[in-house]
Order: sequence, then structure tokens, then C-alpha cells
Amino acid sequence: MDVINTIANRILAADPYLKPHRSALVRRLEHIQATRERITEGRIDLLDLASGHEYFGLHKSTDGWIFREWAPNATAIYLVGDFSGWTEDRSFALSRLTDDGQWEIRLPDEALHHGDLFRLRIHWNGGRGDRIPAYARRVVQDPNTLIFNAQVWAPEHPYRWRHSDFKRPDRPPLVYEVHVGMVQDEEKIGSWREFTENILPRIVDAGYNTIQLMAVQEHPYYGSFGYHVSSFFAPSSRFGPPEDLMDLIDSAHEQGLAVIMDLVHSHCVSNTVEGLGLFDGTEYQYFHQGSRGYHHAWDSRCFDYGKPQVIHFLLSNCRYWLDAFHVDGFRFDGITSMLYTHHGLEKAFTGYDDYFNETVDEDALAYLALANTVIHHIRPDAITVAEDISGMPGLALSVADGGVGFDYRFSMGVPDYWIRLTKDTPDEHWPMDHLWFELTNRRREEKTISYTESHDQALVGDKTLMFRMADAAMYHHMAVDDPDLDVDRAMALHKMIRLVTLATAGSGYLNFMGNEFGHPEWIDFPREGNDWSFRYARRRWHLVGGDPRLLWDHDHDKILAFSRTGWIFAFNFHPTQSFTDYGISTPGGSYRMVLDSDDRHFGGHGRLSSDQVHHTLNDKDSPWGTRLSLYLPSRTGIVFKPVAASKEKP
Repeated sequence: MDVINTIANRILAADPYLKPHRSALVRRLEHIQATRERITEGRIDLLDLASGHEYFGLHKSTDGWIFREWAPNATAIYLVGDFSGWTEDRSFALSRLTDDGQWEIRLPDEALHHGDLFRLRIHWNGGRGDRIPAYARRVVQDPNTLIFNAQVWAPEHPYRWRHSDFKRPDRPPLVYEVHVGMVQDEEKIGSWREFTENILPRIVDAGYNTIQLMAVQEHPYYGSFGYHVSSFFAPSSRFGPPEDLMDLIDSAHEQGLAVIMDLVHSHCVSNTVEGLGLFDGTEYQYFHQGSRGYHHAWDSRCFDYGKPQVIHFLLSNCRYWLDAFHVDGFRFDGITSMLYTHHGLEKAFTGYDDYFNETVDEDALAYLALANTVIHHIRPDAITVAEDISGMPGLALSVADGGVGFDYRFSMGVPDYWIRLTKDTPDEHWPMDHLWFELTNRRREEKTISYTESHDQALVGDKTLMFRMADAAMYHHMAVDDPDLDVDRAMALHKMIRLVTLATAGSGYLNFMGNEFGHPEWIDFPREGNDWSFRYARRRWHLVGGDPRLLWDHDHDKILAFSRTGWIFAFNFHPTQSFTDYGISTPGGSYRMVLDSDDRHFGGHGRLSSDQVHHTLNDKDSPWGTRLSLYLPSRTGIVFKPVAASKEKP
């Protein structure tokens, strides 16, 4: 008790406004300790307890295979799959090991093979059903039937880590939040490998030091943004095999970037075959029974954090991703929903009494404290971030200081405030004092990560800040030589909003992919309402990349000129007319002619001198203030490469 009082005194010293709630704080600290003792029974180390993924599920041993599952209400369990003709073969029947519902089967090496599909067929009094194993590490969906199955995954050559000793740099996190599936430019689901090849270099070049991966855990419905998790131990197979995710993380580590993942322990998909709903025929195996076990706003199931087996499952899930995939930490999703029986829905948190009443789920709070203890003991350099809108005191204080143990909490009020300002208030009436308060309103004793806008604002039904301010003008008036008051205002404020949020950030900053350049379109996953289109389930990198930009077109002269990745392309399609001193607005600099279709080597007339260099001239009417003056022979195409002064002399 003396230790508990000492810890309580630390959090009270950090926040004196908590003093009226000292007894509640002491009770919570005692409950955390009691929960730890109850689940470890005073004889098992907490870190060893968090290794359930090495005991349950399918594992290859030296003399064959071993599979274990927890299903206390089951009366019989069979492995069914490719190896059994999907029938209940007695040779694939599990045996009950313990009274609390542990089941096991041992099989010879030749019984299962890499790539085999399988499920569990679970019987209970009054019924039976097929289930994906709770600890399945590989789950795949048939592209034709759309049915999910577990898959035996034992490649002949396991992944070999190149940077297994990586330690996260001890510096404030600059986080690039990304959804791998929709970060590609193409209209399709992107892959782990494509992310590594195409997007990782962009993140490195932009100066971020941390990547936050969304939608990693397997989820049946792609449009859930990864929040309706079904298989907690399986990386989503729609993005590629597990080894490609490992290579993504390894490659990020090679560049000095930490990788954290969105961890959804706040709820579970309601599905029964793919998820944990009615896993052994009961609704209370993993979840609360009755209405408390159902999240009506999210159409999902709510974990019972007071149940030792549930804590064991979730703690093991934390350790699994650290051990198997070398992630460097987690963003814990939906903390507010976990902490309160009302899930924070339609609730305004206006005072400390809102954090200390009968609606607080102290079992959930104890689980989070134990999860942070496990994570930081396994990886002292790991970071954990709490997504909480309520402002619960102590979330981002260490357990030793009376907190829940998160390293950071999100400043979720900042993006909400920017929405309200840009949506409801003309900028000439923005209150500077209130703006300053919102940007700097945080608990000084707890580290925070600020962000300008959340990924929710990029989804259909909401608007990004840039889109909210510029609206339809983004599609029609974004050219530098097309002055537009709405675009001018939006561009100016967009830069200022991001700068002031970054400059006033607490201990870190986060950006959602594409928001850094004001991505012009929302995110809409393929669904019936859009004819299952991927048009908006992507990011249009070509807008900031190498796609062509029109510089000049003239129908009478038959001239077309454009730029691409800094190179200038000029075409004279006129059948007879050549032009001298033809002006084309371009960025300032020098350009070397590297291709001429009129060259005699190509059967042309040789009207241009090869390898000549052109220097831009001043032009007050040009958007850049400069132009090239060119000789454009008839029916000729010319390509100019920019000359870098430091690398190539004209």
C-alpha cells in the first residue's frame, strides 16, 4: 500500500487538480496491480504470459505440427481443409486438454503443407459452425467466392532480417500516417512491396522519421479502413504475403525510419466465421454479454477486459507484432471507446468528474497499463500513442508515475478546431486568443503529438482543409497563371495552418498521406454506391510528380509545349511554317537540347544545331517571370533537359 500511495503522490504532484479524486486514483492503481497478480497467478512472469501466440495457433515442430485453440463451450473441434476434403475426419479431431477449454492436436509432418487452406469446425450443445482460428497468422480471401480461410504458412525459406538490431532514434516523432492499400496512384489495391518501392522514398525525402501503418490487421471489409479487425495476428493478405511486410519494415529501418502500426484492441468485427463473434457458440467468450458487448455505433463487439483469457489474448497480440514483425510501437485506436461504457458517444468532457465516475471501465484502464508495461519491457525504445478524445488524465504518464503508460497522446482537439474555424467562421473573424489556446491546450506533464487534420477528414462525408476552403475551384483554377480569389485564399491559409500547427506542436507531429500537398480528392473505398470503383481509393502523386504540365498550345500556329519532371517538350505540327524567336513561358534556368526529330540521323533536314543550350529571358508576363526563345522548325519535336549549374556547365 505504501508503494501505491507513493505512485499516487507522483501523479498528484504533476496535476494538483486531481487531489479531490485521490481515492479513485489509488483504487485504480490497486486494480492494475491486482489484475496483474490475478492473470499471472503470482507465478508467471508477465512477459511470458504475453507469449500466447507461441502456444496457441498452428506451429511447426521438429517432429510435425501442433495446433491449439481456446474454446471453453465447445464439445468437439475438427481441423477441416484441403487436407481433409473439408470433411470432419477423425484423424483431424482436437482433444480437450483442460477444464478451462484448451484444445490440442498433434499431426505428422506430411499431414499439412505450406499453402493449405483450413478452418475449425466447432461443435457446441445445440449447434456447430466453421471458424477461422483466433490466433491465425495467415488468412486469405478467395477472389471468386470471397470466402476467407486460414492458410498454412511455412515457407521453405523464412524471411531473414537485415536490420534486426534496429533501435528507434531518440528524437521527436515526425509521423507519416499511411494506408498501404490506397497510397498508390493506380486505381487498385496497393501492396506492401509497391509501398516499399514507390512511397517509402517519398517519405524519406520529405524528412519524416516515423511511419504509421493503418489497416495492418486482417479485416473482412476493405472499406472499414482496417478498423473492423477479424484476425488480430494476421497481416492483411490483400496487400501481399507477410514477408513483404517484413521487408517494408526492414527497408524503413535501413533508412533510419521507425514503423508503428495502428493496433485495434478497442473492438472486434461482429462476423462469426471470420471474426471472434460466437466463436465457441457463446457471445461472452471474448466479449461482454448482452448490450454491453455490442457497440451500436460501430456495429462491432466489445471486449471484456476483466477476463484473464481476453487480457492474455490481447497482451500476446502486442508482443506478437513486436516479435514477429519488428514494429517499433503502436497507435492504440479508439481509447475513448475502451475507457468508458458510453464509448464517448454524444458526450462532452467538461471537467474532472467526467473521468471519475461509474461510466469508466477500470478493467480496460488496467489492461492498457499492462499492455504498455509489456511493450516497453520488450522494446524500451518502442513508442505507444493513445487516440483519446476525452482528455483522461495520466494516459501519457508512465505506470511508475501513476499513469497508464503511453508515451504520447494525440492532440485531437486541434484538427477539430480547424474544422470548426474553416467551416463556420470567416477568417477575418478568427479569434487569435482562442486559436492560441486550442493549439497549446495540453497537459504539460504528458507528451502529445499534434496534427492539422485527421484521416477522417479525407473520407467521403467530410472534407480536407484544402478542399473545404477551395471547394470546386480546386478542379478549375489551380494553374499559376489562372488567378482565383478562392484558390489564392485557400493556398495561403493552407500553408499558414500547417505551419502554425507544426510550430506550436507539443512533442511530435503527424501528417496523413497526401495532406501535405492538399490532396484534391477524398477517399472513397470501392462499394456498391460507386460501382465498386477504385478511382478515389488512391492518392494522386502525379499531381506533385512527373506528369506533363501544359506550357503553351496555339491552334493557328500548331504549337504544343509542356514540361515533365523539369524537362521541356516543344512540338511544331505546322506543315509549312517554321518559327524563329518563339516565346514559351518556362521556369528560369538553362536548358540543353537533347533530342531533335529533325536531326539528319533520324532522316530529317538538320535545321537545328545539335547539343545547343538555351538560357531563359526575363518576361514580366510569364508566371515564372522567364521564358525561352526558340527556333521551332515545321513538323519537328524538340526535347530540352534542364542544366544544373552545379553539375553541368552549358
